[in-house]
Amino acid sequence: MFIIRYKTLFVSLSLALILASALAIGIFGLKPAIDFTGGTLIEIQRGNLTQEVLSQIVFEEVGTTASIRPTEEAYIARLAPLTQDQVSVLKARVESHSEGVLVTRVSTIGPSLGEELFSKALIAIALVSLGIMLFIAFAFWKVSKPVSSWVYGLVTLGTLVHDVIIPAGVFALLGAFLNVEVDALFVVALLTVLGYSVNDTIVVFDRVRENLRLNQEQGKHEDYERTVGRSLTQTYARSINTSLTTILVLLALFFFGGTQTEDFALALLIGVGAGVYSSIFFAAPLLVIIEQWGKKKT
Repeated sequence: MFIIRYKTLFVSLSLALILASALAIGIFGLKPAIDFTGGTLIEIQRGNLTQEVLSQIVFEEVGTTASIRPTEEAYIARLAPLTQDQVSVLKARVESHSEGVLVTRVSTIGPSLGEELFSKALIAIALVSLGIMLFIAFAFWKVSKPVSSWVYGLVTLGTLVHDVIIPAGVFALLGAFLNVEVDALFVVALLTVLGYSVNDTIVVFDRVRENLRLNQEQGKHEDYERTVGRSLTQTYARSINTSLTTILVLLALFFFGGTQTEDFALALLIGVGAGVYSSIFFAAPLLVIIEQWGKKKT
């Protein structure tokens, strides 16, 4: 009952995080990678070439900065769109640096593909969120008192916004100050967070539904606030244990998975952490607040 007792505090904290994340996105924006903007991707077998020297060579030859990520034996450089002549000049300069340095792959992604990926990503997130909301509203229609079944769906939608906008806000700050870009893997991470978050929220809501049904069958007149608090208590262990095991795996992926999956793991870590908080400290308390608002209006 501690969480329900201080429900206004926990919900206010979530709203503050949502507002801060929205401001970060609005002010700085997300820095799109080559997947969305179009450009040139070059893979370079590194030899004894350092990342700093490669950055300097790119800037001197094509007059632009590059996002460079090291792999075990190579560098992946992402640049603005380059002409064939620029690619040839850059390739010759890089390979002349020292023996063992070799350009092994050059790929070009056009801006039309980038726009298509971006629009499909937004549509996918919107459709997933809408489908989840409708499913939950349908699942709870038999226990629509004292809170309408649509409220459960809308609160779930609010938790999804909470869990997606927070990692997006963090990556907006990382992009502004550390030049971190968002790519297709970032979108995959957000969609994964949607599924993970709604799973935790549904577990809590399903326990609320079962307790409401039992109260109806047994003729108990228990306050809705107390029912929700009891439901939360019954799901603490499950939610926390599941989330901790997931976070441990993501930490291992972040620290030992290599640079290619580093941002993906970070987005998942932030999203899963936000999902753990929202399912326990945001969704259930918000239900109680809405129910109390309804009482006052009545």
